Amino acid sequence: MTYSLTPRNQGNLPAVSAPPLIRLDAYVAEDGSTVVNGHLLEMGGTRPPNEAILDAIAMFARTLRAPVAATVIDRTVLQVARLRVYPDGSSRTIADEEDLPPGRERTAAEEEAFPPLARVERITQHAQRGELHAASVLASALREHLTLRRGAEDELSLEARAIEAYLAYLRGDYMHSTVLALTVARIRCRTDLSRAAPEVARATAAWQRLLDDGQVATRGQELLHMWEHLAAEGYLREPDHQAMAQAVRTRLARGDRSVPAPAAVPALTAGQGPVAPEDEPLRPTRRGLRRFTRRPGRPAG
Repeated sequence: MTYSLTPRNQGNLPAVSAPPLIRLDAYVAEDGSTVVNGHLLEMGGTRPPNEAILDAIAMFARTLRAPVAATVIDRTVLQVARLRVYPDGSSRTIADEEDLPPGRERTAAEEEAFPPLARVERITQHAQRGELHAASVLASALREHLTLRRGAEDELSLEARAIEAYLAYLRGDYMHSTVLALTVARIRCRTDLSRAAPEVARATAAWQRLLDDGQVATRGQELLHMWEHLAAEGYLREPDHQAMAQAVRTRLARGDRSVPAPAAVPALTAGQGPVAPEDEPLRPTRRGLRRFTRRPGRPAG
């Protein structure tokens, strides 16, 4: 399984400021690792992730001298929290309907302030230093926020998911790599067959490392279905891809296990969710969520 993690240029650094109420983003992984605007936070001691997030966002609000909005994806509680944070360090949570109105202009402004490509560069740097856990957490954060904002089928969302799949492969987590890569391949097969074969090949490379017979059969049948679809449409041209398709067919036949071909997954657009079958749904926030609420005048850490 191959995927490029080579930095593309040196001129894509994050903007140092953004207009008031540009939405920041934060992410808490299952293990408590915490990311704010594409930066992994050094927690230190037993500092809770919610306190670290509020401190980081409050510092941004003080720099702007204006309130800022923030969206926090917290995988430890399967929840999306939407915040307002003020220069005095206070904060409040809001309901989804109170959030900033969506739209292309706001998305463009937010991504201009914190470019996704700059975040990919940071992921690349961690990976090149062998810091695969940090790189993987940053990739997960990028993928989750792009998917929430743009939808699973958006080009940037697909790119982030593919990078996350590759990092999982490097870490030896072949099941997670297969699941992520299959989602990319499934979307490509549905939306752009001309670009699908390399993604199916990456999913196949991860699948070939699986040991669990049930997963081998289930995931392998979906891969075989994809390869056969590509062949029928005239897109199975590369000898390497033909060999991979045959390898899937041979392994499934050797195991003598078969499951029905998967049902088609309906297309989704930005803002819909869950945006991919493997993405565990997140509960929306509610007003007054205590762990992200600070009273006025309470100092930040």
